[in-house]
Order: sequence, then C-alpha cells, then structure tokens
Amino acid sequence: MNNASFEEKSVWVQLVATGVGLGVYFFLASKLIAIGVDELAPYAVLFMVATVFLVIMMIVGHVIAAITGKPEGRDERDRLIEWKAEARSSWILAVGAFGAITAMLFKVSNVWIANGLLLSLFVSTMVGYALRLISYRRGV
Repeated sequence: MNNASFEEKSVWVQLVATGVGLGVYFFLASKLIAIGVDELAPYAVLFMVATVFLVIMMIVGHVIAAITGKPEGRDERDRLIEWKAEARSSWILAVGAFGAITAMLFKVSNVWIANGLLLSLFVSTMVGYALRLISYRRGV
C-alpha cells in the first residue's frame, strides 16, 4: 500500500470508514428491530451518530494518507476508474429503491423501508469502492 497513489489510499479510507461506521449502525439497528422498535426516531439518532463517527474516521484516514504520500490530484485514470465502478455498482441502489417502492405498496413498516433503502445504498457504495480498488490494482 506504500506505493499506492493518494487516490487509491483515499478509496481504502472510504471503504474502511464506511464499512465500520455503517456496519456498526446495521448491527445496532438489527438489535432494535429484534426487540420490536417500530419508530424511526431511534434509528435516525443512531444513523446520525454513525455518520459523525464515519466522517471523523474519514478525516483522520485522509490526514494519514496525505502525510504518508503526497496528494497528486485526480487524473483521467482516476476519473475513469470511479466512473466505471459507479456504473457497475449503481444497479444495486436501483434494485433497493424498487424494492422499497414495492414494500410501500404492501404497507411494510417505515423502519424496514428506510433500513432497506439505506442497506442498498451501503452495499452499492461498498461494491463501488471494491471495484475501484480492483481497477487500481489490475489497471483500468
């Protein structure tokens, strides 16, 4: 990882921070669902705390990445890698949105719909980061 570009290190930081931050959210949210909490407010508070924690991890990670290697600025290769990864992972979010709309038709609880949407966003984002890292390692 020492020979990785700043952009690649940035993707690693985002992958780890998002995985830990939202992973903790989903772990705790599943506990709330298991005990029958059916109001959105506790999940919203939990999500806000997870988001603050995620942002702090990203800031610390990017500072470390900047210290260990000089940020070069994004080039055409970085933009192409990001574009391809987003194009390949965005269908997951679309499926989640379609699933949420379908769940609304069946009057599924708002807690399940909100967490389903968030889960599809999370999985889509994580797959996008993974695809970007694969492209950095294998080439575009």
